Amino acid sequence: MEKNIGTEEAIKRWDRYAETYSAAHTEQGDLHKEVFLNPTLLSLMGTVKNKKVLDAGCGEGYFSRILANSEAIVTAVDYSEKMLEIAKERTPIDLRINYRHGNCENLNFLEDNSFDLIISNMVIQDLANYEKVFQEMYRLLVDGGYFIFSILHPCFVTPESGWEKTKDGEKLHWNVDKYFYEGVYEQRLGDKEKMLLFHRTLTSYVNNVIRAGFILEGLIEPKPSEEMLNKYPSFEEDFRSADFIVFKLRKKIEY
Repeated sequence: MEKNIGTEEAIKRWDRYAETYSAAHTEQGDLHKEVFLNPTLLSLMGTVKNKKVLDAGCGEGYFSRILANSEAIVTAVDYSEKMLEIAKERTPIDLRINYRHGNCENLNFLEDNSFDLIISNMVIQDLANYEKVFQEMYRLLVDGGYFIFSILHPCFVTPESGWEKTKDGEKLHWNVDKYFYEGVYEQRLGDKEKMLLFHRTLTSYVNNVIRAGFILEGLIEPKPSEEMLNKYPSFEEDFRSADFIVFKLRKKIEY
């Protein structure tokens, strides 16, 4: 695969896959979002009533609806027009969400210092120019505002990672290779579609959020709660390796 392939191709693939992807989503998203990401994001963001919140990369809009039901003032953007169509269809008339079409690498239609909180849930790994994303999020936040984002854990989910199994299918251990490769690779979602992901090292992520001006306030590698394990016992294997990582960043207060 060409290493310089970019976000434009990722958008085309998400447009093609939007209906299939969204069909598997409930009001809690998919299972991994329900088990790992939603509890983590909710715990980090706290009360959002009357706060101006941006859902940066909203997809079919499930987390935008969670935010709006919590009485946040929600703007939701996504680079896939197909995803936005589905998000609007799934949003009740009385739930006020301002859906906008846009790429998080450049949201110049949104004003500086517009949001108290920005959430970006499993999006940044789908964008080629992630440094620009961090710069944009910093621009859009009020002083002291928070940016919380989740991604695939770059230390464990790499261009070549997966279970080492016996001939009988027993999972022996999780293999990781090509960690220091930075660039695009394909990952199959569903039966047919291969989606584009952009891998970076943990060092690159941390250095770029600091370079953008953010203060790192928290970092969580989500694992299943006891309640979720009782509901979905198969997630016991997720104590063996971290699938996701969630950052909580704060914009500096300028005096």
